[in-house]
Amino acid sequence: MADAHDEEVRARIARGLVYTESETAFLAFGRRTEQIFEYNHTPPREAERRRSLLAEILGSVGERVVLLPPFHAAFGSNTHIGDDFFGNVNLTCVDDVAIRIGDGVMIAPSVTLTTTGHPVHPSRRADFGRFSEPIVIEDKVWIGSNVVVLPGVRIGYGSVIGAGSVVSRSIPPMTIALGTPCRVVRDITDEDLTTRLAGQ
Repeated sequence: MADAHDEEVRARIARGLVYTESETAFLAFGRRTEQIFEYNHTPPREAERRRSLLAEILGSVGERVVLLPPFHAAFGSNTHIGDDFFGNVNLTCVDDVAIRIGDGVMIAPSVTLTTTGHPVHPSRRADFGRFSEPIVIEDKVWIGSNVVVLPGVRIGYGSVIGAGSVVSRSIPPMTIALGTPCRVVRDITDEDLTTRLAGQ
């Protein structure tokens, strides 16, 4: 009977419907709170220990990954990071469902990736009622400082998200987007190859 209940809750979560804290108690085994605490208190000189802990914490982790502590996650095990990743301090992953980060992604300080929101009506927030939708960050994305990425968002290949943005809708590939709410301001073109070299 418990299995049928658990499967029904999983199905509701997968459809982005509201679920509660009590209903998802059976998922607690996926939380890596102890390992995250240890990671955040591991000295910089212990690079191999940090790498080993990341492999324990994350659902999957690529090669040449740098994630500066402190790092925070609801689970850790629902976050997947590709190769050549750089994450600066205070990255927070509210990964009640999957967060998938591609290769060559750069994330600036104090970014929040949250797969979870809450109903507007207070009666539906009883027992911490919430809904969750996956986040996908494609290859070679750069996310600026203090960005918040909301549930269900996909950020396309090579795009740049300006500092302080709140990303509530998906962003197409090879664009610059910024603001609250985050909006595309222009495409990234070959002219951007020389922007910082002009006049040299």
